[in-house]
Amino acid sequence: VQLQASGGGLVQAGGSLRLSCTASESIISFNVMGWYRQAPEKQRELVAFRTSGGLTEYGDSVKGRFTISRYGAANTVNLQMDSLNSEDTAVYYCAMAVQAGGFYSQTVGRFRAAEVDYWGAGTEVTVSS
Repeated sequence: VQLQASGGGLVQAGGSLRLSCTASESIISFNVMGWYRQAPEKQRELVAFRTSGGLTEYGDSVKGRFTISRYGAANTVNLQMDSLNSEDTAVYYCAMAVQAGGFYSQTVGRFRAAEVDYWGAGTEVTVSS
């Protein structure tokens, strides 16, 4: 499975961007799709995810500003980013974890721990102040 991300770019503080990520295959198994980001000299950070069952979760730093969407178990996930600030400047990576046995919660836990099955190449977001 390949993850293709798009939508990064340069935006002024207070502005908005929308990222999209599409998987090259439709996944029938329970799965989690979402985004991580990594800023220069900082650790990778969970941004948001949405499971094929509809569970959504956000990182603390983006709650109330970012919205992740996905139509059911569709192989495309979108991230609407509003009220951007300089702290949001980072490379954003699309990611997917696919259940292979076990419980749904284990797959979600793996995603939270960045133990995913697939990573996209990353798309750069730069917020100018």
